[in-house]
Amino acid sequence: MPKLVYDFTEGNKDMKDLLGGKGANLAEMTNLGLPVPPGFTITTDACRFYLDHGTVPKGLPEEVTEHLSAMERQLGRKLGDPADPLLVSVRSGAKFSMPGMMETVLNIGLSDDSVHGLAKQAGSERFAWDSYRRLIQMFGKTVLNIDGSQFEHAIDRAKDAKGTKNDLDLDAEDLAALVEEFKAIVRADAGRDFPQDPREQMDLAVMAVFNSWNADRAILYRRQERIPADLGTAVNIVAMVFGNLGMDSGTGVAFTRDPGSGQQGVYGDYLQNAQGEDVVAGIRNTVPLQDLDHIDAMSYGELMEIMATLENHYKDLCDIEFTIERGKLWMLQTRVGKRTAAAAFRIATQLVDQGLIDMDEALTRVTGAQLAQLMFPRFDAGPDAEKITKAVSASPGAAVGKAVFDSATAVEWADRGEDVILVRRETNPDDLHGMIAARGILTSRGGKTSHAAVVARGMGKTCVCGADELEVDVNGRKFTSASGVTVNEGDVISIDGTSGQVYLGEVPVVPSPVVEYFEGKLDPKSDELVEAVHRLMSHADARRRLGVRANSDTGEDSARAVRFGAQGIGLCRTEHMFLGERRQLVERLILVEDDAARQAALDALEPLQRGDFVEIFEAMDGLPTTIRLLDPPLHEFLPDLTELSVKIALAGDDATDADRKLLDAVRRLHEQNPMLGLRGVRLGLVIPGLYQMQVRAIAQAAVDRVKAGGNPKPEIMIPLVGAVQELEAARDETEKVLASVAEDTGTSVHTLIGTMIEVPRAALTARQIAQAAEFFSFGTNDLTQMGWGFSRDDVEGSFFGRYIDLGVFGVSPFETIDVDGIGRLVRIAVKEGRAARPDLKIGVCGEHGGDPDSVHFFHSAGLDYVSCSPFRVPVARLEAGRAAVMETSGGSDSR
Repeated sequence: MPKLVYDFTEGNKDMKDLLGGKGANLAEMTNLGLPVPPGFTITTDACRFYLDHGTVPKGLPEEVTEHLSAMERQLGRKLGDPADPLLVSVRSGAKFSMPGMMETVLNIGLSDDSVHGLAKQAGSERFAWDSYRRLIQMFGKTVLNIDGSQFEHAIDRAKDAKGTKNDLDLDAEDLAALVEEFKAIVRADAGRDFPQDPREQMDLAVMAVFNSWNADRAILYRRQERIPADLGTAVNIVAMVFGNLGMDSGTGVAFTRDPGSGQQGVYGDYLQNAQGEDVVAGIRNTVPLQDLDHIDAMSYGELMEIMATLENHYKDLCDIEFTIERGKLWMLQTRVGKRTAAAAFRIATQLVDQGLIDMDEALTRVTGAQLAQLMFPRFDAGPDAEKITKAVSASPGAAVGKAVFDSATAVEWADRGEDVILVRRETNPDDLHGMIAARGILTSRGGKTSHAAVVARGMGKTCVCGADELEVDVNGRKFTSASGVTVNEGDVISIDGTSGQVYLGEVPVVPSPVVEYFEGKLDPKSDELVEAVHRLMSHADARRRLGVRANSDTGEDSARAVRFGAQGIGLCRTEHMFLGERRQLVERLILVEDDAARQAALDALEPLQRGDFVEIFEAMDGLPTTIRLLDPPLHEFLPDLTELSVKIALAGDDATDADRKLLDAVRRLHEQNPMLGLRGVRLGLVIPGLYQMQVRAIAQAAVDRVKAGGNPKPEIMIPLVGAVQELEAARDETEKVLASVAEDTGTSVHTLIGTMIEVPRAALTARQIAQAAEFFSFGTNDLTQMGWGFSRDDVEGSFFGRYIDLGVFGVSPFETIDVDGIGRLVRIAVKEGRAARPDLKIGVCGEHGGDPDSVHFFHSAGLDYVSCSPFRVPVARLEAGRAAVMETSGGSDSR
């Protein structure tokens, strides 16, 4: 077994994997000569062994004894000695900061005997008994799993008996009585006496810290922060220093910059005559850190010097915990401090201007997730805001409007100038017009990859999904919460797509200047935060290798995408052009019974498609525009089979011939698993004229733009190809149409023909498919669905939460690319495709194209570009720059 225990003099800040963040940083401060109490760290290796085997690794007790003995010799005191006791704290410390998520026990070593030695040592009976009651209270809660409220109620009773609300008014006799009451609580609840052996206390506390790695709150925090579950925590055993020895002692927390805004200055809190947990718990009111200058000017001056030393050494905002023991300053912890998104961007550029870091390093200090937070409007929700429920934060932002329960009403009310929130059990493609009209979308079903979520993110629309506590009654035009709140159509609600909160009534909204900057409406010099964003985005653009395109289906969205920095369109979904009023034309196409009628329906659709493409080519002039031919199964354009059957059954003899004919068509097209049925390239090969009509509309629109002086760059993408023969057949028809339009118009527009790689077989036969494709675009939504065998619309709400708890995956594979499985298919297709066609252009157009972690994978896999919704284009640009920098510099995780 490797070395399991390290003295603070043996480690450094680069050993976080082994010593955890706290242990590594305590060692670093020790190496810098800063005043750190003596101590040692038990490694994460020991924790992982314990969690795997249920017992500590062989040799650990002996190593702990060796280091404890060295500490005792250094300080001239023994742990728990009755006459002159050494006391220690046992503290957690994982690689990534998880503040408050795991356990700490202070004052280890106190007992019925040593409490008297501590009183003599400190010259204070009250201090000794207060320290002892703190130990029993913390040990009882963290080690013996006793409900902490029992101890708190006992303290409240003691203060009530004394006629006070302040802990400091309890004297030594009161606290000694509390100790006896606390020991009785331990005996009754834990079935054992509070341990008097100091080494037993320490060993049990160490195991409690190990166990706290898998506490519910720690698991939840790791899931939220995407911290791997197999890292484990280190344990730090540190000689106690006391901030509760009197008014010349105290404890505090300091930041070298404001973690909320990034502004330089003195930020923090201080509490006299207290231990660390008093500050965190908020039991007593702290004073601003600046007041320490008046309380203890010498310690304050030393602290300011140490803060400057640490920030210059770490070259970042530092979060510091300290204690003053009778005028002596001790450093208990430092770490790179957590900060808001706004502070992250400000601090990164400030440190560049101070000469501490360069722009490459600054890029590693911010993230796409932080940029996304800055882009969306946010609620300024105060304590009076009435919460209805909390659900899945599907698409960030803040939206306020009147609740409506169908898309037609959403459009009608929006057209008359009213803000609305579309409330549905779930949405489907036919709700698109209502979703566009609404300020936000709220559904009682679905997850982050549901239809509502995916479309909302694409439009930059606020969305909260999976609010299963809400009973949505579409017919009754209302929803009811589990707490009994009823919201009727027309009632105002507010939804927060960042937190998932749903509020009753209107909550004030704070607009985002960052979006105004990306829209070209705000000079970056006019706002400090926006200027910081501008500088980092400019550097990211200069450093990145990956191109960034947008998924866009309309001219308006395409124009917005260009303003946001898109270098083309990576996915134009033509099926969205068939909704709304055009749906009737698609129904005609489906219901026709002869070739002539089919061609008439196609002829009616073609000029509408052509007009759409002209708008998009105009917005994307000179930029590549990838247009996917029709992909979804045709049944999505028809009424629901059950609903239509019920309608006709209820109508009886009065049912119309049109409805009966429609029902026959719905039955004929009905499939048990439509996502694996007649869709994609299969539609183009089975339904005569469909793809040819779309290709002709694309080609003629491109010619229209050329004649108007434009420079269109169309790319036609064939979806759902699984075999090269499918692509060859579709390509032959496409080339014939392109040649025909060129001959008829006298104008030839160079048009690439490629395919989506979304079927696993396509990835595995990429060498063959590349011979018929000039570009690949990975459709990672379907590739993930088919690769995992998941039904995307069903699995998130049914068992993904349990899978994450079990560690099957750390995050939904629909949210972040599954590198080991789906990612391997991507790498195979890239390698095989380029082996057959070295100039093959390769991108991705699934939802993963805008996911920060996935962008880094696509960079490493050798793709040429990523494509995402317009509102995620800046995020992808930033992450593409970060990926390039971190590849060359080996940059660290921004957490």
